Amino acid sequence: MNADTPFLTLNNVSFTPNQQAIIHDLTLAFTQHERVGLVGASGSGKSTLLKLILGVNQPSSGQLACQGEPIRKRLWHSLNWYREQVQYIPQDPQNALPPMQSVAKVLAEPVQRLKKREVTLSELIHALKQVGLTEETLNKKAGELSGGQAQRVALARALMVKPAFLLADEPTSGLDLPLREQIKTLLLEVCQQNHMGLLLVTHDMSIVSGLCDRLLVMNHGAIVEDRPTQAVLTSPQHPYTQQLLEAVPSIELETSHFERRSA
Repeated sequence: MNADTPFLTLNNVSFTPNQQAIIHDLTLAFTQHERVGLVGASGSGKSTLLKLILGVNQPSSGQLACQGEPIRKRLWHSLNWYREQVQYIPQDPQNALPPMQSVAKVLAEPVQRLKKREVTLSELIHALKQVGLTEETLNKKAGELSGGQAQRVALARALMVKPAFLLADEPTSGLDLPLREQIKTLLLEVCQQNHMGLLLVTHDMSIVSGLCDRLLVMNHGAIVEDRPTQAVLTSPQHPYTQQLLEAVPSIELETSHFERRSA
């Protein structure tokens, strides 16, 4: 696929449950290798947009497509082909992962379900190594993992099927600053190493700096800014973006502090 060819597209998508428009006439395109941040306050519509892209909800009108193939939610139309291309990282993996299942079983499940085959030990070890975890983690139960470990296992699970694109829902929510920086660095590394795209949904403007090439700002179900990340952070054009940035401690100062500490 050409680097500039759209991988995921939304064409005039609206979502109006109960006759109330949450998203109205939205058109977007994502290429396969770009890393995109989607920011907005609670209630801005970003979680609804993510559910539409995941295929969990159907748009009231318009069309979503992956590589030109419509994404439909129909009983007779399996979305397994889409799940192989696009994998999801949940917001709260500590609660999303089955607590009594071993990490090995958690990692194997998407391959067994989507590719209809068993996984090898080397595949499991490789997935864990990509996210900075050791082979010993395989025997742990998901419920025994710390917050940072659970987030890494959720990412390793998504990598098992070798997707082309990741959807990450608030992946650093609930983590302290050092862990947030670790997960941010890890997401950048795995996307670059595996040539994957990323759509990262967050309310934390600081997490997109240095990770996402492009930034979407969402307010009341509409995209009010769609520009290169650094351009949005340094010269916001929409008043809503300015409000979001004013609510965040200096992104430049946080970045400089992290760089000094890591030096």
